[in-house]
Amino acid sequence: MSDESPRPPRRKRYSGKNPRRYEDKYKEHDPARYGETVAKVIASGKTPAGTHLPVMMEECLAALALAPGGIGVDATLGYGGHALGILRKISPDGKLIGLDVDPLEQPKTEQRIRAAGYDAERFTAIRSNYAGIAKAITANGHPAVDFIFADLGCSSMQLDDPSRGFSYKNAGPLDMRMNPSRGLSAADWLEKISADKFEIALHEHADEPRAESIAQALAGARFASTQAFVQAIRECVRVSDEAELDATVRRVFQAVRIAVNEEFTALNTFLKMLPGCLKPGGRVAILTFHSGEDRRVKLAFKDGLKMGDYSELCDGILTASPEERRLNPRSSSAKLRWAIRQKVLERGLEPPQVTLLDP
Repeated sequence: MSDESPRPPRRKRYSGKNPRRYEDKYKEHDPARYGETVAKVIASGKTPAGTHLPVMMEECLAALALAPGGIGVDATLGYGGHALGILRKISPDGKLIGLDVDPLEQPKTEQRIRAAGYDAERFTAIRSNYAGIAKAITANGHPAVDFIFADLGCSSMQLDDPSRGFSYKNAGPLDMRMNPSRGLSAADWLEKISADKFEIALHEHADEPRAESIAQALAGARFASTQAFVQAIRECVRVSDEAELDATVRRVFQAVRIAVNEEFTALNTFLKMLPGCLKPGGRVAILTFHSGEDRRVKLAFKDGLKMGDYSELCDGILTASPEERRLNPRSSSAKLRWAIRQKVLERGLEPPQVTLLDP
């Protein structure tokens, strides 16, 4: 019998110079070990597999006006990029609560943050979407917090993983659930939805101009995979322009994802709770990535200003720089808005005159 140690198993072979399949990109999945490869992928304008590049990091941190000792919430923890940036700003004695509903990604992110040196005294991860923010804050012994941050929509590691079924670009099961153990998958939702309700979802969630004809053609049907759904969309849309066909498919996927995860219901609850979750003078900053999200944030902030919940709003929207859009194309549609909670007035003083900065 040989005393030699057994050889490690060979990695899976793939055709071509570089792996194309998400699961084969082992170097991108291990940035700690293959930092040089990951840096090259980022420099080429792509997001490494299994990761997420935080969008508008410096602008978000500036909007929150963070200081050491601050206590706040990252309501959409995701990959943890913004959370780590926040933790560096509020150290050494600040506290961050991170919310995320994804049971697959949240443990990985918590592990990354712990590895960066932030223990349970500095960072707490909670399995919840942003609609549960008030409960999360009080459960951690705080009546209100200094800041709240939210980065809405899907993270890259969710979009790029074919097994999650979020993207029309990858073959996989038609799922789209942020929490795969709860609710209906996209395939089940489409099979049960009526044409009228599907049309409403396409209008409200994606501003889809062909909502009626698409809903009539696809509602109630069963699609086993993302690619089967893509093919059905393309066949029912009579457009010769390939770019417009792709845009239609993208909008339909977006509308279904939002409906499956009840994202706007959660967002409306979150926006309603925000003022009561912030200390006087506290700040909130929210990144949105499509018009339906941005409209809701904009109107909630405007209404809050009129009601006296907020004392100041950002002057219009902030967007990613040309350089960031080049390095991270997914930042191109990002819009950042912020608001400041009204300060408690001393008795006998007249309320300050506030002006609407974002017409």
